[in-house]
Amino acid sequence: MRKKLLNQRAFSAVRHNSKSKVRPPPPASSPAVIRVTNNIAHLGRPKEGPKPRQLLSLPPFPGHPLPGRRSTSAEHVTAISWLKYYFDDIPPPLIQSHFNKGLVQMESLDSRGPSGRHNRQSDSMRKIKHSDIMEVGARVYVPVSVAESKISKRFDVIPSGTLYPNADEIEYLRRLVKYKDSAILVLNKPPKLPVKGNMSVHNSMDALAAAALTYDYDDGPKLVHRLDRESSGLLLMGRTKESISHLQWLFSDGRQAESLSKDWNDACEAMYQRYWALVIGLPKQKEGLICAPLTKVLLDDGKTERVILAHNSGLEASQEAITEYRVLGPMINGCSWIELRPHTRRKHQLRVHCAEALGTPIVGDYKYGWFFHKRWKQMPRVDFEPTTGEPYKLRRPEGLDVQKGSALSKVPLLHLHCREMVLPNIAKFIELHKQQLGGYRVNPEHDSKPDVLRFVAPMPSHMKISWNLMSSYLV
Repeated sequence: MRKKLLNQRAFSAVRHNSKSKVRPPPPASSPAVIRVTNNIAHLGRPKEGPKPRQLLSLPPFPGHPLPGRRSTSAEHVTAISWLKYYFDDIPPPLIQSHFNKGLVQMESLDSRGPSGRHNRQSDSMRKIKHSDIMEVGARVYVPVSVAESKISKRFDVIPSGTLYPNADEIEYLRRLVKYKDSAILVLNKPPKLPVKGNMSVHNSMDALAAAALTYDYDDGPKLVHRLDRESSGLLLMGRTKESISHLQWLFSDGRQAESLSKDWNDACEAMYQRYWALVIGLPKQKEGLICAPLTKVLLDDGKTERVILAHNSGLEASQEAITEYRVLGPMINGCSWIELRPHTRRKHQLRVHCAEALGTPIVGDYKYGWFFHKRWKQMPRVDFEPTTGEPYKLRRPEGLDVQKGSALSKVPLLHLHCREMVLPNIAKFIELHKQQLGGYRVNPEHDSKPDVLRFVAPMPSHMKISWNLMSSYLV
């Protein structure tokens, strides 16, 4: 009876303490500090500092001159110049602020072991200043938040879909133009807009551009390569017969060397495209080269074609397909961002290589990753910060409209975007070639122009939303 009475008194004391906001001391493993809440002092844990930020990996600094830069030398390039070059679509003051806060880090060149693998990332990183000189092969890491951007709802959808564009459509299309000269047009294609039209599709990019983007030319620009209807990004069009011929040769996989000049050949060698994609899962290796030939098969209906990996049996026609890939950051919410650089240009090459070769299909690609989407939406996702091992908590935006098409929506759009393109300055080389054939003096104005052009296009709204979700370090 006495023991029962003592237990009741202890229980009532605990209830009294909880009502008076007197908290029990913290565990002995963590140092206790005195905190004051509502004029009541109590013992508590120390305030936690900011958790480590997710880091975005830039490609290794190249030893050759940067394409599109006026300077012809890769020496004495500072860290801030390298970041401004890579993030050409980001305001320079934002990049400078990351240096001022000490958020930009570099991986030590001696952090790789004899096998070429990296040691622990936290042990091999050091903070750098904006004025530090880049070394060949150096890899810079910056918080993913550097590429966060505000979501604009303007000009996301073409007002109507007619063969003859109205004033609104013409204005919309001209807002997509990122670059224009006498030979080419470069546009930032939005998703869900078909590139090549047919009888049932009137509002395709080639039809609208032929009617709305003639400018002072008699004929409209022509397509020289394609992007999938659901994908977005940089799209190139030729404005003259001569430029179209050169561009079609550049985008052909079996091209033979042209002998316009040595500078022309060097500019052709520097040409590349880079895509950003959000994939389900995380590739086993952080970077690599996919060499997997592709072939086409007919489905059971006898009409629908599907591109698959060829099995090298010799019984099927296949095409060589090579893709270079690089993981940009850690996996969050079951997804990860990767950078893709195709060395060949086959139909659906990037989508098939991601889904079948890497086992990580692109978010929104239901043609080649429908089974993965079903599993991804059903499984519970708990991701961990790579340096501390602490779990992330996903930051969700308020409202449903802002989630449309992003990785949070029930039916996300395709997250594949042609972000960067480097190609020869077609207008310059055509003019120089004409002057050389005519036997008259080369115009110094043309000779001073760069041999290669570089373009960077911002992501569409649904990919920006997904990027902002993944870029928060999720405290």
